[in-house]
Amino acid sequence: QVHLVESGGDVVQPGGSLTLSCAASGFALQSHTAGWFRQAPGKDREVVACRRPIDGSTYYADSVKGRFTISTDNSKGTLDLQIHGVKAEDTGVYYCGAPILRCPPLSGHQPGYWGQGTQVTVSS
Repeated sequence: QVHLVESGGDVVQPGGSLTLSCAASGFALQSHTAGWFRQAPGKDREVVACRRPIDGSTYYADSVKGRFTISTDNSKGTLDLQIHGVKAEDTGVYYCGAPILRCPPLSGHQPGYWGQGTQVTVSS
């Protein structure tokens, strides 16, 4: 049985940094195309970053380019998301999703598995 568990969410001040981590059981995250998704209050869930293991290439939503970095920690088997220079609009629940057929995923395509999410709140 596959379980994805996110951690690292917190209340952070604008301009601050944090790292989210997704751990998996029954599934090798580093071997599958996977991504981080965000659901802001009152909005649909959207992909913010994803990674293709075949060549390590990545995709970032325009709103997070230059501030977010997706990576895998093979020693821990995790999919991580480093967030720098947080903005108020980064507030939301962040979900790890895998596997995804394409990176970035086509509209309406869902990952095979979701984590339960971790809350990031940007507040001064």
